[in-house]
Amino acid sequence: MNSITLLIHCPDSKGIIAGVTGFILKHSGNIVYNDQFVDRENGVFFMRTEAEFGDDFNSEVFRADFSKTLAIPYEMHWQCHTREDKPRMAVFVSKYDHCLYDILSRYHSGEWNVEIPLIISNHPDLEKAALNFDIPYYYIPVNASNKKEAEARQLELLRAFRIDFIVLARYMQIVSEKLIEEFPNRIINIHHSFLPAFVGAKPYHSAFKRGVKIIGATSHYVTEDLDAGPIIEQDVTRVTHAHSVKDLVSKGKDLEKIVLSRGIRLHIERKTMVFNNKTIIFS
Repeated sequence: MNSITLLIHCPDSKGIIAGVTGFILKHSGNIVYNDQFVDRENGVFFMRTEAEFGDDFNSEVFRADFSKTLAIPYEMHWQCHTREDKPRMAVFVSKYDHCLYDILSRYHSGEWNVEIPLIISNHPDLEKAALNFDIPYYYIPVNASNKKEAEARQLELLRAFRIDFIVLARYMQIVSEKLIEEFPNRIINIHHSFLPAFVGAKPYHSAFKRGVKIIGATSHYVTEDLDAGPIIEQDVTRVTHAHSVKDLVSKGKDLEKIVLSRGIRLHIERKTMVFNNKTIIFS
């Protein structure tokens, strides 16, 4: 059985759903999932469709016909992915290991339909973790004097390994404009949700002193506006006066792992669409 996932957004108008579903039927397909949303403020239609086809299905013919019959007339921005289109994910890390180990564990257990061809780091500390999972590890030091050269080496590796998207698993470097332009809405970051109230190197300590009652984590796509890209997933947990700074840090790490893994899964399963710095997240 051949399957596809269609992601569409275009100006809202009558007949889009009927046109897409009828087109799939014309190609002898069976729709197994369909969801849509209309942004009435901006007049934009969003749709995600999964369909199955028989053995004689030709994805190239389907795409060409879809473009001519529907995409051009309705001015669609669209993607069509087959089950065989397994995304290739690069992981960037520094010294914190909790998100990396969670990613590698889920990857090793087959939880995600993804390939991880390499891990890139600005520190050598986590090479052993990569070797344990038989994934190449590239140590590329980054400092004020070599940032352009380091980035050029990163891009060289990303192109050589045909990377589709990047995950910053607590990578403690600001990603440059050039890398963002190469991977628009394809770089996923994770951070605590204290921003912008508690900035700096020790946000949990600052939050503890203020007696916060909720801590959280946010995964988002990276843009040039630091930590302000389209949000993919968020979660929170409650804390009380009885929790220490160590407790807050521990709970924060757990949230970061969970929220980052959810964001990665949604991206891998093609359940995210970005429009005007916001995400549409399909169930």
